[in-house]
Amino acid sequence: MNTMKTVLLMALMTVLLVLVGGLLGGESGMIIAFLIAAVMNFGSYWFSDKIVLRMYRAREVTRAEEPELCQTVEELVGQAGLPMPKVYIIPGDQPNAFATGRNPEHAAVAVTEGIRRTLTGEELRGVLAHELAHVKHRDILVGTIAATIAGAITVIANMAQWAMIFGGGRGSDREGGNPLGMLVAIIVAPIAALMIQMAISRSREFLADERGAKIAGNPLPLAEALRKLDARAREIPMRASPTTAHMFIVSPLRAKGITRLFSTHPPMEERIARLEAMVYGEPAR
Repeated sequence: MNTMKTVLLMALMTVLLVLVGGLLGGESGMIIAFLIAAVMNFGSYWFSDKIVLRMYRAREVTRAEEPELCQTVEELVGQAGLPMPKVYIIPGDQPNAFATGRNPEHAAVAVTEGIRRTLTGEELRGVLAHELAHVKHRDILVGTIAATIAGAITVIANMAQWAMIFGGGRGSDREGGNPLGMLVAIIVAPIAALMIQMAISRSREFLADERGAKIAGNPLPLAEALRKLDARAREIPMRASPTTAHMFIVSPLRAKGITRLFSTHPPMEERIARLEAMVYGEPAR
């Protein structure tokens, strides 16, 4: 269901790109905007591991330095059918973790110092399995494609905005366009694209929870880990960039009210309930 949801959301964003491109930028404008967004986002995609790991001052560790951590990762990649990723430790008290890398052959898994003090061995195993599920699903690529389409829509809207400012909407009138409709599209389209992009991110988190639980062999330690990580993330701040918050297993940033619509992570209660339902079945209604 989550895979199908991702496909449908990507299709919806593509349709939005075509509609907005045709309305505001025309075919040539849509192509230019897409190329600009593609260059920006795929540059980030290609070097995502180096950029993000350096941003959080992550330190690569070896099996000799961290035998227990590296052994757990080795066991899990064997279960998942993945090559061994590089393993990193991030300085900081907030318990969290993320995976990055453009493909399974160039992947990295990073955990904070705080997560190792917070979770039991089985719970950390569940977290690492979740991150490896992101690697197996190529979620960095999925996120990059979504960001590219959303970025193209934003570029088109910006192009149309400047055209209206300097052209006064004369081009639209000449072609029978509706300046008010264009103005609404300029404002609404980027917001709609961002909401779809965030919905894709949330669906990938659900999918990583499910696959991670299967890789680890038991959903309950991951459920308990998420419960602990969510509570501790509220207590311990982390200096995280909004552009990379989606990569962490729990968001290092707090979303409240309407901002939850733009949250990169699903509600924690729902994530935990889904994992527990894998063991106990759906609760009676």
